[in-house]
Amino acid sequence: MSRPTSDRALILHLAVLATLLLLQLVLPAYHHTNVARIMVYAVLAIGYNVLLGYTGLLSLGHAMFFAAGAYGVGLTVHWLGWGPLAALAAGIVTGLAVSALAAVVLMRTTGVAFLIVTLMLAQAFQLTAQYFKDLTLGDNGIVIADLPPVAFDWSIADPSVKYNLAWLAFAFALLLSLLLVRSPLGRVLVAIRENEPRARMLGYETAHYRVFAIIVSGGLAGLSGALYALLFGYVGTSMASLQNSTLPLLWTLLGGPGTTLGPLIGTGFMFYLVDIASSFTSSYLLLVGLALIALTLWLPKGIAGKLRQRWVPWLP
Repeated sequence: MSRPTSDRALILHLAVLATLLLLQLVLPAYHHTNVARIMVYAVLAIGYNVLLGYTGLLSLGHAMFFAAGAYGVGLTVHWLGWGPLAALAAGIVTGLAVSALAAVVLMRTTGVAFLIVTLMLAQAFQLTAQYFKDLTLGDNGIVIADLPPVAFDWSIADPSVKYNLAWLAFAFALLLSLLLVRSPLGRVLVAIRENEPRARMLGYETAHYRVFAIIVSGGLAGLSGALYALLFGYVGTSMASLQNSTLPLLWTLLGGPGTTLGPLIGTGFMFYLVDIASSFTSSYLLLVGLALIALTLWLPKGIAGKLRQRWVPWLP
């Protein structure tokens, strides 16, 4: 990426972050909460995009990392009485630890084998959480309420605090993704996606790079789960379900795999598509499915992918 192109990409991403930050001043209460939730989910999608969009690894187990981060918060708050920041740190560390353990198992797997093993790991995680219901409270889950202030008098219950914490996490994830894409390391990940045998022939130990991608991807998913538990006050075994593993896949494919802004676009589009469709009919999933099929047929590279193909070729 040339210097002028790189500068334009950075300015675009900073403008997106500035727009999201200023939106909170004008959004109605309902959409204020929705956008905060979308930014939290977009962190999960950005992590997923590192794995699928840039490394070419299709996972059906990202709900495990999301739930690990959430349980790191929920368990420490409920059983140990930790404050918000300490619990958030515990959630992030838990997500990273689970992703590192998963990376060891997944190190030598690719393709369909990678997909199947990630699915099995996520199911095992969910069953474990259900089995130790005396600790995790099972399907009833852990309700997180009455937390002390984050700092000064900033309460987690304050919508503005929720929004700004979600924005900070999203800004970190987005800029990390942009930095990774523009780095030599990111180019190696793309080389693995495009032709792994050739990358190995050039001297790269591709298994080590896959481990790195899994840990970064799972760590961001853990951050998303930890923040979700902290901001929206609930942790349950359903967080590790197969459905929650397919959602970041859909968000990434809709927005455009291999694009830094695609996860945000796909997450926001899918969130409001479900929200609007459900306001018209109880069979909203039928409308959502038809819309997704149409988008897949007309925009096979996703929304941001189409923008890059037709109008913005410098979009990372």
